[in-house]
Amino acid sequence: QVQLVESGGGLVQPGGSLRLSCAASGFTFNRSWMFWVRQAPGKGREWVSSIKPGGESTYYADSVRGRFTISRDNAKNMLYLQMNNLTHEDTALYLCTDKWPWRGPFPGQGTQVTVSS
Repeated sequence: QVQLVESGGGLVQPGGSLRLSCAASGFTFNRSWMFWVRQAPGKGREWVSSIKPGGESTYYADSVRGRFTISRDNAKNMLYLQMNNLTHEDTALYLCTDKWPWRGPFPGQGTQVTVSS
């Protein structure tokens, strides 16, 4: 059973930074693509970033490229998202997933990021 537990969200001022973490279990993490997605109030799911199983390649949505960095530690079954220079438009519930695109329920609860002055 796939388990993904996100953490690290919070309230931050515009221009601030946060580092999100995702603890994975129940599947072969080091063989899985991993994704960060987000969902803002009144909006649909938005893909944020992807990383290959070995971590050798990363991909970003245009809206976050240059500000966010995805990474993983396969020895610890952990996925990360370093978010810098946050803006109000980054306010959302952030979720990690091993499946994307995905329309079903996510395994984790997500972590809320709120950017506000």
